Amino acid sequence: MRVSNVTVRKRLALTLLFGLIIFLVIDIRLGYVQFFLGNTLTSGAKDLWSRNIPFEPERGEILDRNGVKLATNMSAPSIYVVPRQIENPGEAAKQLASVLNMSEEKAYGHLTNKVSIERINPEGRKITHDKANEVRNLNIKGVYIAEDSIRYYPYGSYLSHVLGFAGIDNQGLLGLEAYYDEQLKGEKGYVKFFSDAKGQRMPGEADDYTAPVDGNNLKLTIDSKVQTIVERELDNVQATYNPDGIIAVAMNPNNGEILAMSSRPDFDPAEFQDVDPTVYNRNLPVWSTYEPGSTFKIITLAAALEEQKVDLEKDEFNDDGSVEVDGANLRCWKRGGHGHQTFLEVVQNSCNPGFVELGQRLGEEKLFQYIKDFGFGQKTGIDLQGEGTGIMFRPEQVGPVELATTAFGQGVSVTPIQQVAAVSAAINGGVLYTPYIAKEWVDPVTNEVISRQTPEAKRRVISEETSKEIRHALESVVALGTGGNAFVDGYRVGGKTGTAQKVKDGKYMENNHIVSFIGFAPADDPQIVVYVAVDNPKGTVQFGGTVAAPIVGNIMRDVLPEIGVEPREDQIEKEYKWLDTKLVEVPNVIGMTKPELTQQFVNLKLDGSGEGDVVVQQSPSEGSKVKEGSTVRVYFGEEKESIKQDEE
Repeated sequence: MRVSNVTVRKRLALTLLFGLIIFLVIDIRLGYVQFFLGNTLTSGAKDLWSRNIPFEPERGEILDRNGVKLATNMSAPSIYVVPRQIENPGEAAKQLASVLNMSEEKAYGHLTNKVSIERINPEGRKITHDKANEVRNLNIKGVYIAEDSIRYYPYGSYLSHVLGFAGIDNQGLLGLEAYYDEQLKGEKGYVKFFSDAKGQRMPGEADDYTAPVDGNNLKLTIDSKVQTIVERELDNVQATYNPDGIIAVAMNPNNGEILAMSSRPDFDPAEFQDVDPTVYNRNLPVWSTYEPGSTFKIITLAAALEEQKVDLEKDEFNDDGSVEVDGANLRCWKRGGHGHQTFLEVVQNSCNPGFVELGQRLGEEKLFQYIKDFGFGQKTGIDLQGEGTGIMFRPEQVGPVELATTAFGQGVSVTPIQQVAAVSAAINGGVLYTPYIAKEWVDPVTNEVISRQTPEAKRRVISEETSKEIRHALESVVALGTGGNAFVDGYRVGGKTGTAQKVKDGKYMENNHIVSFIGFAPADDPQIVVYVAVDNPKGTVQFGGTVAAPIVGNIMRDVLPEIGVEPREDQIEKEYKWLDTKLVEVPNVIGMTKPELTQQFVNLKLDGSGEGDVVVQQSPSEGSKVKEGSTVRVYFGEEKESIKQDEE
């Protein structure tokens, strides 16, 4: 069949048009690839050719409020290999094995592994600089040394539960290291070089270096001077009483800043792999819950005063040793009771029946509302892991007995940090603050402050006037009542003892108590609150006033001068009981001879050193008050040294 010319022309035109369309599509695609995707594709191709040697960032340092380094870094290089660049794997494996103390078989496996880049782990990871130099001196082609670091805790177990620790990859695993890991960890850098399909370096391609970005430094509210004193006292308690555990918290009551926090048992963060996880996973000051005992009476007292249910000076109460509530006989800690007393003396004597009376005057609804307002039964919000909430009675569970026992701190469960925050509110003028420990984030290069945590006032729980009454009552507890062992001459210390039986399987344990004391100073303008709890101290009478109060007294005696609180003379004079050790004033013995000294030290011990016959130095200084039997240290020299000192 003959095809017309018109048909042929149409077919040619369609073919030409189709060809033009195909060409246009190809042209547009080539232009798009060339001008729009060129850089991306080139970069992708280079990525296929590239090998990255990582450079780890410096993890942000953790410092105390004064800039003392509590967690920092130590340089520790790591070894990487590019297997395809190894020319003689057998010989290279032998050399590496001898330097890195590994088997030749294992080294050979690393060097012949079919990957683009291989890390020698663990023998070549985070090694010393001396070891890295030995590897470098081998001059093995394809073996690279990358900058790396390990976390270093210069003070060992100091503040261990708070700081936590970081793992082998410098990732935060516990404590502040984990809580603020994102801000501390930084961003990795690397050196990028280019190689062909056989793994050989490509000529003409320069190495590409991207610097790591170090993590930000974290400055804490912790004061290392306060922390050191607390750690020392806890070590002494551990040695003296061998308790099951110890807890200590120090806080600024006016803003919620944690000044010190410690517990026993503790651990060295650098050796956490060798520690039982039940030790490092439990930061007791925020995690543990237990019956508070008499320290909880401060909350009942605050509620009763705020609601005007009691006048401490005028109202009186007779304690015969127990009180019956709904068929239950609730005893006072003192057999036979305290007899006739004012309610101020009820507080001083920590009289259980007296506080039952205050609880009954308040009633269930009011008492438990104040308990809630003071923050119990809920997390404080402190920026630490694992905070507990405690256990309170549900409204439907509360009867006359539950009301009565709660009033003196039995039958409820609280955390140490809840108690510190609540008592701070009771004595700081009536405001409940959120405790916190991260104070500032600081740029590691410029040292400029990036952000700063500010105090968070949750709510007012009592009035200024009520808070003032509480401070006076608790100061009298230390000077005149059960807290006498926390008395510090020259400083107005207030506080409250606590002794609580431990519960196991729903039953109270025999001769197994958590004894505690919470103290603050100065009583008229509190700058610090210190809480100490000792779990089952051995070889002693288990009372808060006997065990915990002296610890807080020792801490206050040394801490208050460190935080700038000057001694004063307007404190309540201590009333000594027959078992108390009295304070005596240290005389001036500088210039005295050895025979003359024997006439001065009737109530004090003497520790002398130095050559000569005349005292030229003494410690404590003249006028200081110390306990009877304390040691006064003197240094002997020549008489002219004494005269020179007097002239100075």
